[in-house]
Amino acid sequence: MAVRTLEDLLGEGVEGRGVLVRSDFNVPLENGEITDPGRIIASVPTLSKLIDAGAKVIITAHLGRPKGEPDPALSLAPVAARLSQELGRNVQLAGDVVGTDALARAEGLTDGDVLLLENIRFDPRETSKDDAEREQLATALVELVGDDGAFVSDGFGVVHRKQASVYDVAKLLPSYAGDLVATEVDVLQKITTDVTLPYAVVLGGSKVSDKLGVIEALAPKVDTLVIGGGMAFTFIKAQGSPVGDSLLQEDMIDTCKDLLDRFGDVIHLPHDIVVADKFAADADTSVAYTRDGFTEGMGLDIGPGTVERFSTVLRAAKTIFWNGPMGVFEFEKFAAGTRGVAEAIVDATKDGAYSVVGGGDSAAAVRSFGLPDDAFSHISTGGGASLEYLEGKELPGLAVLDQGN
Repeated sequence: MAVRTLEDLLGEGVEGRGVLVRSDFNVPLENGEITDPGRIIASVPTLSKLIDAGAKVIITAHLGRPKGEPDPALSLAPVAARLSQELGRNVQLAGDVVGTDALARAEGLTDGDVLLLENIRFDPRETSKDDAEREQLATALVELVGDDGAFVSDGFGVVHRKQASVYDVAKLLPSYAGDLVATEVDVLQKITTDVTLPYAVVLGGSKVSDKLGVIEALAPKVDTLVIGGGMAFTFIKAQGSPVGDSLLQEDMIDTCKDLLDRFGDVIHLPHDIVVADKFAADADTSVAYTRDGFTEGMGLDIGPGTVERFSTVLRAAKTIFWNGPMGVFEFEKFAAGTRGVAEAIVDATKDGAYSVVGGGDSAAAVRSFGLPDDAFSHISTGGGASLEYLEGKELPGLAVLDQGN
């Protein structure tokens, strides 16, 4: 990626300059409390370098999917509090996005100060399909940092979106890739162009359609493609076995049949399934073999035999990419599959494998199991962005940086 980096910006000097940083603070909340601060913690290196160099740092980020208007439940207030803790300094939170409070606070910043704008998606122009509307918001963001301002793209989880704070601001300001974005791209390049074999990919989650592109792109390149989670049931159905009330994409059955015909030698599906009588933490469970299938209940995790089989394959791999849980890990009864896969990847990493956890639910899962981040080679902050990169798609937020504004 031939773009200017944070080191380039620091070399030019940022003392007294306004620097707009697009971070990814889309963290999970439960009753207003952050349950996984991973993305906030990952933003600290870039922000700290700018603060230490005397920049006036203004951060823009989103949380959840507000409908283009303020939603108190999705305020960045908890993020500002946690970020203050991580940075060891007060992080102001503007009461709006680019309104009077944001303007007043931006004008009052001194060297090394940090201002977090309120949830950027409270403004409908952020995600507008109208180029002029997005540019209008981008222009207002640029005004906050002034004529000698700069833009640092450090939210890898959003670089696949053509949005005002990701794409359009990069066309209006001198733009640079933050440390987080640069690292993510280096990691993904490594697992696409510099792979040590055997190469294993683990895909989970609910829908085949969400992962179809990456299956098509990676299946010809890998030694093993392990499939679990809700998406596995469409493949199992494609093999002719009933799957009860499990998640199923009827319109993808023929696609799964085709994938199995073409890549059946590398695709590994569950051999047994933990079946529940209801979707609940206290559900009654049984184990069913996929060759026979089941007509009642719903599959909520891969079975113990499958955990053992998948783990054996993963421990032998030298490069591993994992995106998506194997089951409903939020319920302890259905966490064994995801935990088993995670622990097998940890073991492989100890033996020298290069392992990448592809963000999102997978990252939340490993942290919920108490596994340290450094037990893996890399934990990505961008699930969807990682997948689109691996599919070979152009990511707007990276492509615009490559234009060298």
